[in-house]
Amino acid sequence: MTGKRILLIVGGGIAAYKACELVRALRRQGDTVRCVLTAGGAHFVTPMTLAALSEQPVHTSLWDLKDEAEMGHIQLSREADLVVVCPATADLMAKMAAGIADDLATTLLLATDKPVLAVPAMNVRMWSHAATRRNVATLRADGVTVVEPDEGPMACGEYGPGRLPEIDAIVTAIGTMLASPGPSVPSPSNAIAAASPRTSGKALAGKRALVTAGPTHEPIDPVRYIANRSSGKQGFAIAAALAEAGADVTLVAGPVALATPAGVSRIDVETAAEMAAAVEAALPADVAVMVAAVADWRTDGAEQKIKKSGDAPPTLSLIENPDILASLAANARRPALLIGFAAETQDVMTHAVVKRAHKGADWIVANDVSGDVMGGDRNSVHIVTAGGIESWPSASKDDVARRLVARIADALGASV
Repeated sequence: MTGKRILLIVGGGIAAYKACELVRALRRQGDTVRCVLTAGGAHFVTPMTLAALSEQPVHTSLWDLKDEAEMGHIQLSREADLVVVCPATADLMAKMAAGIADDLATTLLLATDKPVLAVPAMNVRMWSHAATRRNVATLRADGVTVVEPDEGPMACGEYGPGRLPEIDAIVTAIGTMLASPGPSVPSPSNAIAAASPRTSGKALAGKRALVTAGPTHEPIDPVRYIANRSSGKQGFAIAAALAEAGADVTLVAGPVALATPAGVSRIDVETAAEMAAAVEAALPADVAVMVAAVADWRTDGAEQKIKKSGDAPPTLSLIENPDILASLAANARRPALLIGFAAETQDVMTHAVVKRAHKGADWIVANDVSGDVMGGDRNSVHIVTAGGIESWPSASKDDVARRLVARIADALGASV
């Protein structure tokens, strides 16, 4: 998506200097960028720098007599294709969530009818604070897309989530947003209709989506089980993105310690057999995204704890679990679009191509999990379809989810 008009709001954090890199990246691909620099942001980067890089005037004040004689904040808020807040500080997001309009940036955010993308950057404790989490949830519920920050060392010397994502990841998120039709903020004339996800005008309004996420636990005895390292983060991110796009989402979750995404109906299960039954009960669906890392085998669980003895260790007799993806492909109520995941440690794309054909899925999303992907916050995936393989760059799991949902919306839109 090039040749678009981006309105960039630069918040007051140390990561503000990276907004300069973002302007350059967007300009290189042919986009027009106009910058709004907050008072805090001006402590880290100058208006002259942003003006030189963007080749556009930089706006800093709500009280500019020339601009505001022409209601400049209204014009700025409406003429862009996308509003990007980068970096989005804790203070700026708090004001956005509360609807405060006490400077140019917050006033145009309240006045805009265009999609808004917020890219947070802040100290790890500020990001994890209950007030920030509450504000992020509010913004997402209001239709603002909030990117998950990266994890790593910070300028303050601490380590954790809160770093501004890499510029390539931000550009990818911007492209995903521009590819998704429809404004993020409803106009007053359709505010009542927008209250219902089925009539909101969002890309997947009226569609039913089924997602599985996390591991399964197969009991060995009352205190032990067979499992894997899946955290459920990618599946939960996809469920959240589908709900943001207006779909009616059912999430079948294995044992994970994650909050239920807003607008998602969640069913908790433990074993592969329970997951298979929950998936069957959740049909019909227009799209199913099978992200869960289902255990391939189970054993006949002992009724009592297996005790050690001086003899040889006990032998576990393994039984193959039901193949949920293949069963769904063969189901009479098969979803119009069936997507499986393939977590591999070697020959990733070869295995994924074979799996797509063998299981009967429309798409396979393949990734290499030999590093810290399982349990981590980033992912690098390959989309395997009948038409070939598309490799995506490393991005946060939220960004991967939103990009995948944009592809889903396109695919379902082409079939209706």
